[in-house]
Amino acid sequence: MANSSSVSEFLLLAFADTRELQLLHFGLFLGIYLAALLGNGLILTAIACDHRLHTPMYFFLLNLALLDLGSISTTLPKAMANSLWDNRAISYEGCAAQVLFFVFLFDAEYSLLTIMAYDRYIAICKPLHYGSLLGTRACAKMTTAAWGSGFLSAVLHTANTFSLPLCQGNAVDQFFCEIPQILKLSCSDTYLRETGVLLVTACLGVGCFIFIVVSYVQIFRTVLRIPSEQGRHKAFSTCLPHLAVVSLMVSTVLFAYLKPPSISSASIDLMVSVLYSVVPPALNPLIYSMRNKDLKYGVKKLFLESTSVKEGTRQTFFKLI
Repeated sequence: MANSSSVSEFLLLAFADTRELQLLHFGLFLGIYLAALLGNGLILTAIACDHRLHTPMYFFLLNLALLDLGSISTTLPKAMANSLWDNRAISYEGCAAQVLFFVFLFDAEYSLLTIMAYDRYIAICKPLHYGSLLGTRACAKMTTAAWGSGFLSAVLHTANTFSLPLCQGNAVDQFFCEIPQILKLSCSDTYLRETGVLLVTACLGVGCFIFIVVSYVQIFRTVLRIPSEQGRHKAFSTCLPHLAVVSLMVSTVLFAYLKPPSISSASIDLMVSVLYSVVPPALNPLIYSMRNKDLKYGVKKLFLESTSVKEGTRQTFFKLI
């Protein structure tokens, strides 16, 4: 019986068989990837450079942008390279690294979104205690806990998954290395061990989701008691982007793993995996900046300062000439 040490590489699922469609997928994913880099990069730079955005909410948003950049960079570049060069192979070590980083960043992002729900709850329901409950040290500790929990979860899952003997070939029915697809290649009953770890992780995820739901129930109850319409609108505007991001993330993951077997096929599974691994990191910057005047102002200020610096440099250059 072959074991995992005899597998030197895995074969990922191709998006298309014809060369024209492969190049089309490459161009599409390149556009999505560049949009994600630009959007998240602008958010990172604007928050870092504008002192008015140095608040807990934008500190958490900065970390979210970092996680989104890492998440989409873990899966999409390899998929683009495979489409461009008509290749499906990924090395054993590369596959393990992909699982490690994807689980790490995905779990850390979900934990961070839970913390951001707590941030909105304190800001709206207990505004007088906001400074004491969400000071600099508290924000740093919570963010470190989110990153740390994601890393520990990733190490545990990766070690469990790649310690299993593999005897069902090396073809992964996904465009990136995903734990459930790797488990399908196992020929040992020890896969129950990883299944148990996945169930524990799922329970923790449900716990975080319940916390988010309860937080928003309290938030909406408080907002609806605000007498002025302007005050209610302002409170809702700070919550809706976060709620949209959570809804996008949770709905795509639930559909990917809980969809009926009757509608399951390789092509559908491939498209659904794109929805939860590629679309959220690309859309999150747009969702957060759409109705956020402070963030829009920060990005606009960044562009104006960049333009003025370039103009000053150009004038200095001509003077020297």
